[in-house]
Amino acid sequence: MAQQFDLIVVGAGMVGATLARAMADSSLRVALLDATPLDRPVPARATESGYDPRVSALSAASENILTNLGAWQHIAPTLRSPYRHMCVWDGEGTGEIRFDAGALGENRLGHIIENRRVQQAVLDSLAGTGVALLGGRRVTDLIQGEAGWRLELEGGEALQAPLIVAADGARSRLRDLAGFAMREWDYLHHAVVTTIRTERHHCDTAWQCFLPTGPLALLPLNDREDGHYCSIVWSLLPEAAQRIMALDEAAFAEELERAFEGRLGRILQADQRHCIPLRQRHARRYVKPGLALIGDAAHSIHPLAGQGVNLGLLDVAELADVLGAALRRGEDIASLPVLQRYERRRMAANLSMMAAMEGFERLFHADALPLRWLRNTGMQWLDGQDALKAGVIRRAMGLGSKLPPLAQPPELLNEGVIRS
Repeated sequence: MAQQFDLIVVGAGMVGATLARAMADSSLRVALLDATPLDRPVPARATESGYDPRVSALSAASENILTNLGAWQHIAPTLRSPYRHMCVWDGEGTGEIRFDAGALGENRLGHIIENRRVQQAVLDSLAGTGVALLGGRRVTDLIQGEAGWRLELEGGEALQAPLIVAADGARSRLRDLAGFAMREWDYLHHAVVTTIRTERHHCDTAWQCFLPTGPLALLPLNDREDGHYCSIVWSLLPEAAQRIMALDEAAFAEELERAFEGRLGRILQADQRHCIPLRQRHARRYVKPGLALIGDAAHSIHPLAGQGVNLGLLDVAELADVLGAALRRGEDIASLPVLQRYERRRMAANLSMMAAMEGFERLFHADALPLRWLRNTGMQWLDGQDALKAGVIRRAMGLGSKLPPLAQPPELLNEGVIRS
């Protein structure tokens, strides 16, 4: 006989676990399901630097969401790497833009944090709630019935709920089982990811250089006793990525120093590199009756601006707001009209961000002399426009005017200023 719940979240990564936490205090019986065990710490990859290669640039809005849910407090300050500045330049020209948190009256633009630290913090915040943590369970089938959806699991176990949310990543098994149509295309680039130790301090700056082969980002991490660290994401054509992956550590460090124009001095050490093919995916619909997609299951984006997890956490905040409002009104949370409210609010925002990143990616790959002149002249002009720069960076920080309640500053929620 199937276990009964009101809401099952499939996928206990950063986004899925956050949705489970957002609904933990509701009247719903909530389950969080994942193929990996949830009764032990999130595993780390062994690296020379001690940093996991998978990191995210969390925006102010994401910090607000995690703070309002009681998860941010589970990430020790020493594990959060705040960045206060951003420097973006054209490696083939003279254009350069610098952003400063102080210009917005903020003390940081965001934080670089290892993904596993965020995931663990959210899972820790679920302790003592009524959410059922169902780890080590893999979905084999999804069946629609009169009472909702039934999940068949390996080993013969079954779960049932009126509403199931897929948060199981870009290659979502649940999305495929549910038959959601996708738009997707290959960027024809691979991302080389690793952690490096640099001669000079990163100055609390997120650095991004646009090269003919693709963007190179150095994201600041907290110092360790033996030096200064950054996480890198280097987007390369497949042939170039293969060549970079084949280099020994010393040759890789030299290549990276040249590409980065030596702005942080010598590269003193590099962890094992990982190469990830880049694809963009977007579901044509985010919802069906009793089903919803969030995070990478709904949309995956070029890592150009580090917005992937931030978009996913905003999905969580919006869906939690929609479901909470529906519960207060006595509506059926699994009904299509209710779920379409979430879809309408998030699809436009996600498509807008994806289109902007696609435009940037194409502009900086353009070799035509007029376009190269245009982008360099445009960057130099924008760098002198403080008001426009403030608008650009506020959007990157997730500080738009139409944020769901969970993404608002905690003091506004605590004072009752924000209402669902």
